[in-house]
Amino acid sequence: MDHFTKQYINGNWKLGSSEKNIENVNPYTGQKIVTIQSANKKDLDEAFQAAKVAQPKWANMTVAEKQGYFQKLVDVMMAEKDGIIDWLIKESGSTHLKATIEFDSALGVVKESMSFPTRMAGSILPSIFPNKENRVYRIPKGVIGVIGPWNFPFHLTMRSVAPALATGNSVVIKPASDTPVTSGLIFGMLFEKAGFPKGLVNVVVGKGSEIGDEFVIHPIPKLISFTGSTEVGRRIGENAGKNLKDVALELGGNNVMIVLKDANIERAAKAAVFGKFLHQGQICMALNRIIVDKEIHDDFVNEFTKLVSQLKYGDPSDQSTFVGPVINKEQIERIQKDLNESIQQGAELIYGGKVEGCLMQPTVLKNVTNDMPIAQNEIFGPVAAIIKAENEKEAVEFANDSQYGLSGSIFTEDRHHGVELAMKIETGMIHVNDQSVNDEAHVPFGGEKDSGIGRFNGEWAMEKFTTVKWIGVQSGYREYPIF
Repeated sequence: MDHFTKQYINGNWKLGSSEKNIENVNPYTGQKIVTIQSANKKDLDEAFQAAKVAQPKWANMTVAEKQGYFQKLVDVMMAEKDGIIDWLIKESGSTHLKATIEFDSALGVVKESMSFPTRMAGSILPSIFPNKENRVYRIPKGVIGVIGPWNFPFHLTMRSVAPALATGNSVVIKPASDTPVTSGLIFGMLFEKAGFPKGLVNVVVGKGSEIGDEFVIHPIPKLISFTGSTEVGRRIGENAGKNLKDVALELGGNNVMIVLKDANIERAAKAAVFGKFLHQGQICMALNRIIVDKEIHDDFVNEFTKLVSQLKYGDPSDQSTFVGPVINKEQIERIQKDLNESIQQGAELIYGGKVEGCLMQPTVLKNVTNDMPIAQNEIFGPVAAIIKAENEKEAVEFANDSQYGLSGSIFTEDRHHGVELAMKIETGMIHVNDQSVNDEAHVPFGGEKDSGIGRFNGEWAMEKFTTVKWIGVQSGYREYPIF
């Protein structure tokens, strides 16, 4: 684990060249895990240059060779599973359940990506000219820059890295400062153990103030993949646009569960608890607002609160814990501000709200209105906001009254009507009779409005990480009208 104090560049572990350090802290205990000497612009350029050199050789390898490397990666991941889960628990505050879900999701992405080399299909199109055919080839973009998040650091970083490599690209990863290992350096270890060529995967850990903008505007990467806040994503998009770079941005969410009057209250409440409090609500897809028809509102609130009161919160290393710590004190303070302002505006705290360090008791609010801070802002914490709707029409209006459009949920006994209603919600993903936290490696993942640009997973990831080239082939010489 000594390597996790160093950068991983061109197959070598080296100290960062910056004078600054990144302190890696356990959010539950507050204890320092490791100190990493930061990378600076020199290190960043070295990483991008290494990726540029490695990429053409990798792209020209046979399908069998690439898939062989991916099979080794699967084997290494399985061998390192316990260590990866341990790192997720101590670095990101993940509970054992959440860390296991995260590992399995990342493994699913790798297995799905393993099929990409055989799916890089082109096409032959007819021509308007005689004796000519138009060949369209799908080729890698080149070097991909991946900026990892801190909430689902391992899975969400792998969700970009594996498809990028499988489609013939090389990558440079800049992990989140709160999770420099699980969204960054652990990838150096895994790909090194799997024997991937040097320079193909590089990891630079550095302060955003020192290398953040440079990571995006550097001339080598052709696409920047980022998962994180809309505020930061907007800045990345602006910098990328100025430099004519493509982006894949998966940003914030304000996801709703609409519970219709014919819903199974017990099933809806169980789903809502899972979709709200998994990983303390620190998931872009987590339920932000639970909108309940007035006819069943009180019964739902009672059932939901009863279930929340049974959740164990505390030490994430305890396998019975469901709600662990929030990532840092700044996030706790932000959540408390929105919570207190909403209570001042008329929301009623009916359960929870206690805070100790970075640990927040699961919290339930009712009498929330859609204009309160706790409803309009992305909570990203263990606070459930329940809103009463007069009818289905008002529920849809509430759902769409947001700058975000990532995921969502509808509970009804009439699943066909649920689909009709889902079509009215302005969101990239929505689930009937399920909660909002879903991600499958072969299904398109992404949002609308301020929730991002592009889609991850499956054929949609293949399209995002590649470009197409048209090669016209004339089998007989053309006649031109000027001769």
